[in-house]
Amino acid sequence: MGDTTIVKVQSKYSPAGEFGQKYLAAGIRVAMRLWEDEPPGRQKPETKRDYEVIGYVIKGRAELHSEGQVISLEPGDSWVVPRGAAHTYKILEPFTAVEVTSPPYHVHGRDVT
Repeated sequence: MGDTTIVKVQSKYSPAGEFGQKYLAAGIRVAMRLWEDEPPGRQKPETKRDYEVIGYVIKGRAELHSEGQVISLEPGDSWVVPRGAAHTYKILEPFTAVEVTSPPYHVHGRDVT
């Protein structure tokens, strides 16, 4: 028999990280977090991560700046930031999105903005 572990996470009880993210379900190979009502403002510092990020916009608008590209993000859009790609986000209006990372962002201290 394979792994039968099932995890359910209710976001209203999820712990928050120091950057405002809510931790959702996390498995061995992927993890999910919620960025809820992120305020507009200045562009965040550019960064490179040792995990891949896939995201989905629930509400609001933002720009994803990565490797010379600027991608507009609006409700219903999804995106991928490859592992190791330099990137930053500029929030244009209150922004709510779900991100999935692989490998999980929380392994070996990877959980940063």
